[in-house]
Formats: sequence, C-alpha cells, structure tokens
Amino acid sequence: MIKPHGGILVNKIAEGKRKKDLEEKSKNLFKLRIHDRYISDCEMIANGSFSPLRGFMRKEEVETVVEKMCLPDGTVWAIPILLPIKDDTVQPGDEVALVDKLDRTIAIMKIEEKFKLDIENLCLKVFKTKDIAHPGVKTILENGNLFIGGEIELLNRPIRENIKIDYFLDPSQTRKEFEKRGWKTIVAFQTRNPIHRAHEYLIKCALEFSDGVHIHPLVGETKADDIPAPIRIKCYEVLIENYFNKDRILLSVLPTSMKYAGPREAIHHMIIRKNYGCTHMIIGRDHAGIGSYYGEYEAQELVDAYAEKLEIQPIKFEHSFYCKRCENMASTKTCPHPLKDHIYLSGTKLREMLREGKRPPKEFSRLEVIDILMEWIENLKSDESTNKS
Repeated sequence: MIKPHGGILVNKIAEGKRKKDLEEKSKNLFKLRIHDRYISDCEMIANGSFSPLRGFMRKEEVETVVEKMCLPDGTVWAIPILLPIKDDTVQPGDEVALVDKLDRTIAIMKIEEKFKLDIENLCLKVFKTKDIAHPGVKTILENGNLFIGGEIELLNRPIRENIKIDYFLDPSQTRKEFEKRGWKTIVAFQTRNPIHRAHEYLIKCALEFSDGVHIHPLVGETKADDIPAPIRIKCYEVLIENYFNKDRILLSVLPTSMKYAGPREAIHHMIIRKNYGCTHMIIGRDHAGIGSYYGEYEAQELVDAYAEKLEIQPIKFEHSFYCKRCENMASTKTCPHPLKDHIYLSGTKLREMLREGKRPPKEFSRLEVIDILMEWIENLKSDESTNKS
C-alpha cells in the first residue's frame, strides 16, 4: 500500500489513561475558543489526514510553504495550516485547551511560537489574489495577523450533525478497509457538490482501470451557497445504490473545510487522499476553484509538476458534457459533434437552477438525485416563507 506523506501516518489522538489524564489537566488550562474550521483542522492533524504535520504550523513552516510549496525539510506541502488568535495573553511555552463553541475541550496545544505574517503576500501566493471577495482571502483577512504554532493532542472529536457517524473514517480505517477488500489501485474522488452525470462519468471511467473508487466528499465548512453536506450525502447514497457496483465503491466523508485555493488546493487534496491510502486522484476542470481566479486546467498543470514527488498519481479529465447526438456523456476527446449539441454541467449551474426553482433536466443528473434536491429547495423556501411571516 502507498506510504503516508512523509513516510509515517501521524496519530495524535489521546486514548485510555492518557486521555483521562489530559482531560483532568485541561481543567486548569487557559481555554482558547477557536472557530469550527480550526476545530476540524485539529482532527485532521490528529488522525493523520495532514501527515506529516503534528500541529499547527510555525512561522518558518508557513513561510516555506508560501514561497516554496514545501516544508522546511523539503516535503511537498501547498497550503499553510494556521491557527489565528484574537487573545494576546497566551505566550510561547504555555499549554492551552482548544475549545469549541460549546466549551468542549477538543485538543491540548503546547504553544511553541507566536508570530505575525506578511498576509498580503500569503494571499497572493496561495490564492493568487488579495480580493476579499475570494472566500479563502476573506477568512485570512477577517482573522487578523496573529498566529500560534505548536503540536496538539486530540481529546474529543468535533460534534457530528446530520451525517451518519459510520461515514467518518480516519486514514488508518480506510487503509484497513482497502486491505480487507484487496484493493491495490484506489482512485480518490473529491467533491463538494452533489454528483451529477459528469462526475458519474469520471468515476466510472476510473473504475475501468482501478480496483475501486473512494468517493470522499468534503463535509467541513464551505461557501454559504453550497448545498449542505447532509443533502449531498443523500444524493451520493442513492447514486451508489442504483448506478454503481457497490463492491467497488467506498463512501466516507472528509471533515475539513474548503479553502478555494485552486491549483494549490489540488495538491493539498492529493496529499490528504494519499494519507487515506489512495494511489490515484481525479483532477478535473478548475479543481477547488471559484469564480475566475484560476485557469480552467491550471490545477492539472500544477499537479503534473509535482506528481513524482507526491507519489499519488493524478487522473486528469477534460470538461465533460452530455452530447444530445451521442445521447451520452463525452468529452472533446471522444465526441465529434458541434458545441450546439453539448450540454455542459457544473455545480455552479446546478445551484443557479435550484435557486431559480428550475428542475434540472435528466441530462444533468439522475432523476433520483434531482428529486432529493428539489425536495430540499422546496423545504428551504417553505422555511424561509414561514420565518418571514
């Protein structure tokens, strides 16, 4: 099986007596409340998803990632994992309890460094813009310019809401599942949208040469107009039940937030899926992009440049579409017909149609998926109408 990034799968989850001792200790520590997106980062660090990281990054690590796209030891890394703070009372050398909005202690952190950064340079290098309309830039700028770095140890998982607990698998668990199934070549499929026909086409193409596909939707924080994770999970379930060979699909969820960092986030997603045990990953058009900040195939170009060092291999697809003449999904590589016969599909287009109350056509997605989405949007509008009255 493919080795974790950096060679060792990190485990910073306190268990048994160690957990009890740390929980008792945490009662006397300074409680630092952090946002849900950083709560999820605690879990991603602790369960090995962010291997080889063992905590939130220190200044040298951040600056090396920003400038060179690697950690100080040369290991490829694309996106800084930061912990911003508003409270200036904590100091290097302190141990603090990182708590959620309910004051549950999630992790204990030993602060190794407190620092500031060149925020504008970070945004330009990571997101290719300093436009506050970009959600990744907005998050950075809103949180100020004070950060702490250091190792963490996880005591409690984030609260799971409206998604089956069975879908939350750590990298060690997916690796065991792949071994149990005898899979050698495993393709990861990243999504923050319901799977439409273009996605289904990509997954089925990947299944033709691999042992299995790990459908791994991101269920952490996304943009406000993205379709909620529980609704998306229903769509994945109905598709797998009716249109895929279930023996060759593993569905689990990724509890991290979207950064919308385009090419760099494609690298980030590949590192994560490598840690989960995947050998390949689908990188489609404008992976992790938003608006017009990145070129359509810029992510594919960047992952190509780093594929050898990453070891997990990218599977690159052109923009897929439904061809009315072919009566099937296709791409420019396989379809000879003119543009007027093509129906281009995207998550953005889907969200637009739903907001306008339009039912997406069967060429866009399976009828079962459309039914789930229409029921959701109708319930949403009904709730909004009730609240207004």
